[in-house]
Amino acid sequence: MNLRKFFEKYPDESACIEGFKAKRLEMGVVCKKCEHTEHYFRKTDLKFQCKKCGSRISLRSGTVMENTNLPFQYWMLCIELMTLSKKSFSALEMQRMLGHKRYEPIWFMMHKIRRVMSKRDEKYQLKGCIEFDEGFFERVDNKDIIEEKGSENSQEPTQNKRGRGSERQAKVLVMVESEPSIAAPKKGKPNRKVGYLKMVVMEDLKSETINKEVEKSVDKTASVLSDGYTGYAKLKEVITNHYVVVEPNKQKSAKVFPWVNRTISNAKKVLLGIHHNCVNQQYVQNYLDEFCYKFNRRYFGDKLSDRLMIAALETTWY
Repeated sequence: MNLRKFFEKYPDESACIEGFKAKRLEMGVVCKKCEHTEHYFRKTDLKFQCKKCGSRISLRSGTVMENTNLPFQYWMLCIELMTLSKKSFSALEMQRMLGHKRYEPIWFMMHKIRRVMSKRDEKYQLKGCIEFDEGFFERVDNKDIIEEKGSENSQEPTQNKRGRGSERQAKVLVMVESEPSIAAPKKGKPNRKVGYLKMVVMEDLKSETINKEVEKSVDKTASVLSDGYTGYAKLKEVITNHYVVVEPNKQKSAKVFPWVNRTISNAKKVLLGIHHNCVNQQYVQNYLDEFCYKFNRRYFGDKLSDRLMIAALETTWY
């Protein structure tokens, strides 16, 4: 839904509480003590009370909102805004839109939602024909930097080695389903049909590390298309087919690996536009998970926020 429809449906906090309650009842509330499924709802303290044993469960319990005090409307509006655009919002911008006094709770809420996106995508393995490549994303190591706030006063970055050996760049394994298309390609579009995308921040890009991730993220029957990088040399140990294509220049490489190059470029533009190259190394994966989640559900339309809401109610934050 768009923002006008959102505020028509959820004009205030009480309407949001009713919305959350309806979703939880629709999904089913199970008593932690006796596993009974029928409950009363107590409006006084926003808890479900078991009809059998009388034990109570908070409306937030068992969800990503557990142990938080932010209003329900914040959560619903934040989920709506984060799914409304292909791009992203900085926590500072979200804070302004919500009108909250403190920055940190909003920042933490957004990262919780990104972890929900990550947990959802972890359930799926890539299948069919898959393009592989490595991406390198700018990051900062100072843990005291808060991404968006620090960008305005950050100093010019020092010149460091670029590519695989750079200490300033996160190493990311990028895998995207890419099948040859029978239909004639649209102008400016690759002649391959794109499917699901995964981007994983790696400690290193050695064969053993890559194979561990491939075992977890890729179906064994898949066919992988990659360049001649030595880190892919042992891929046949964990997947059925591995095809190596070595191209002499970037233009030809872009035709052979169209979607993996395009997704890396788009992800970099999103991070650069919102976070200004000041993403802390601890959270690079979270931002990439958000990008992949929305890319993988690019045709969901108005249903996207509702699906993310369901995922948030099924995911407990630890």
